[in-house]
Formats: sequence, C-alpha cells, structure tokens
Amino acid sequence: MRTVVDGRTVELADGTRARISLLAEPPPCAAPAALDFATKALLDKEVRVSSITPGEISLTLPDGTDYALLAVQYGFLRTSGVDGGPLVEAESKAEKAKLGLWAQGGCPAPPPSSTSAPAPPPAAPCIVVYRINNQWPGAFQADVTIRNVSGALVEAWTVRWRFADGETVTQLWNGTVSQSGADVSVTNAGYNALIVQDGSVTFGFNGAVTGPISAPSSFSVNGTACTTG
Repeated sequence: MRTVVDGRTVELADGTRARISLLAEPPPCAAPAALDFATKALLDKEVRVSSITPGEISLTLPDGTDYALLAVQYGFLRTSGVDGGPLVEAESKAEKAKLGLWAQGGCPAPPPSSTSAPAPPPAAPCIVVYRINNQWPGAFQADVTIRNVSGALVEAWTVRWRFADGETVTQLWNGTVSQSGADVSVTNAGYNALIVQDGSVTFGFNGAVTGPISAPSSFSVNGTACTTG
C-alpha cells in the first residue's frame, strides 16, 4: 500500500489507484474523518489485497478483518450496492448507535479552522466504568468498559488501576493482563484495539480476594487519567 487517497480509495505499491468495493463516497463533511480512519487503519500495515472487478478491490487487515466492514461498523462510510449481509447489518448498528457520520445530524462535527485558537483539551479523554457483576467467598467477577471521549480515534489502549483490598486477577478476556502487587495493567487484544470517537470497549475478568471487595478509585488509559463512571 503506497498511500491512502480517501476513505474508499487507495494507491497500491505499483502506483495503481483502486476503489474499495461496496463503499459509498462519504459526504464532504465526513470525508476528513473517513480519510483519517483509512490512513490509520491501512497505511504501513500488511494489508491483503483481493481484486473484485477491474478498478475495485477488497482489503483484509492483518488480523483478518475486512476493511470495508470495519469502516461501516464504526460509521465512517456507508455501503453501496449491497442488499443484505454483514455490511448492511453493520451499517444499521452504526446508525442506531449514532457513530461517525450518523452522529450530530448525519455528519461528524467539522474540524476547527486552522486560523482559530486551539480548543482547550477536555478534562479527561476517557471514561472508565468498573462493575462487579458477581461475588462469592474468596472470588468475584467484574467487567471494565472504556469509553473514548477524546474526540480522536484511539488505535491501541492500555488501562491501569490499583486494587485497594488485595484483589488479584486470575483470568481475563478481551485483553492481556499483567499485575504487580496491587497494580494492574490491561492491554487490548488484537481485535479490539481501535476505539472510535464516543465508542467503547469492554473486557471482563475473574478475581480472587481474601477480604472485602471495592472498586478502584482511579484509572488511566495510555497514561492519561480518566473519569470514572
């Protein structure tokens, strides 16, 4: 992949420009966000290219995900020429969740003018919700949801917290965990690294404890403190 032209057009290594099949052209107000998403998802990645029809291709990301499906799922692009199947289902879910171009009346907010003063950063770019779902003597089960309110695409994430009551993580899903004493660090799995604007990911775990159980008082994502929900 040499370059990304727009959200649904790429330039291959041989200089050929090709359109990604089954994706509609984004409206002008959504084009910058679609281009940013495509660049981060495709450029400098080992993307597999399959020819569909002359001038159109299908792209598969390193983890096996179809790029068109991912772009529609997160609301950056709409489908074109599709009557049913996973793409239509993903588009319907994105619309219901008001993701990407479905948000704010059909388009993401336009980027600030280069001549205007930069907007102050949000107080916290993330919200973390820690929920204890079940507990029994000596053990418990919990899940953690990370919401991205930074206004930008998160390409990978690591969430950290500190247990207060001697808890330990014994088994975790949808992420990779490491723990040193009371300090816990969880990094994304390969399939849930991306968190779109106003999107979220959730992982869960089983834990062991010898005394009371309480929710951690603070969390950080990629080194930045988050609001707790």
